Amino acid sequence: MSKEWALAQKIKQIPRYLQHLNVRLKGELQELGQLSALLDIMNNERLDTYFQPILQLRSGLTVAHEVLNRPPSSVHFPTTEQFYEFAGRTDQMFRFEQNCRRMSLQRYMERLSAEGRASGTLVFVNVHPGMLNDSRHKSGETLALLQSLGLSPERVVFELTERQAVQDYVGFEKVLSHYREQGFRIAVDDAGSGYNSLKTLVYLKPEFIKLDKSLIRGIECCREQQELLELIREYAARSSTKVIAEGIETAEELKYLQRAGIEFGQGYALGRPEQLPVQGRCPVEPIKAAGRGVYGYVSSNR
Repeated sequence: MSKEWALAQKIKQIPRYLQHLNVRLKGELQELGQLSALLDIMNNERLDTYFQPILQLRSGLTVAHEVLNRPPSSVHFPTTEQFYEFAGRTDQMFRFEQNCRRMSLQRYMERLSAEGRASGTLVFVNVHPGMLNDSRHKSGETLALLQSLGLSPERVVFELTERQAVQDYVGFEKVLSHYREQGFRIAVDDAGSGYNSLKTLVYLKPEFIKLDKSLIRGIECCREQQELLELIREYAARSSTKVIAEGIETAEELKYLQRAGIEFGQGYALGRPEQLPVQGRCPVEPIKAAGRGVYGYVSSNR
């Protein structure tokens, strides 16, 4: 009787087990489809490249562009965020980052006007921290690419993403020093979004701090956001770091940031991502200020 009961219990578990296998198989097939789509995007350079202007808020001048690479919308990757989240989990991340960096710089120079080439504007390229100190990365590879494109490393800013990937801050700072010696500059994004971002500022001493859009949204009405902004601005001033406010979407946000002394800004209110690196536009009267050049004095010697 007990054997029959035990057998009956096992038989009852079969549908649940089959359901588990079905869910697991669907997940694995989905991952396989996503990996196939990722490889196709890399091998055939299917990423669409856009350039969003960065403006000096007191003058309205466009001083830089951030390169944004977006995958085509598909059933595998309905959003850009899902695409990059998946790419970061695969063993293709190093190759993907290499392709993105090369493609970003090539397309920037191909699409930059003659006036833009002569202006000396900067280009911000998103870089995963693990890429910079990966043992597979060949020293001088990026410099050789820039030389072939006729682009000076002094015009290139590596914008660090995925700060949680930095485990050894002291060792990583040494890696950044090597790039700075070559003329590159460093930006850290999403500042003000949490403890890790503040820790990154202290250890890595970037030339540019990009404020998280959550800090900017509706800042003209929120005293707490204003106080945090002032703390970061004061820290940046003491450490010779330039502040870029990201995600500016309204004239009210822009006016407050101008009055608060934030030097640079980026967002839909100043210019949407475009397929050409065009000039942005300041929707409110810029605050004129005499003095030094726009960004040439931001030294890479830290």
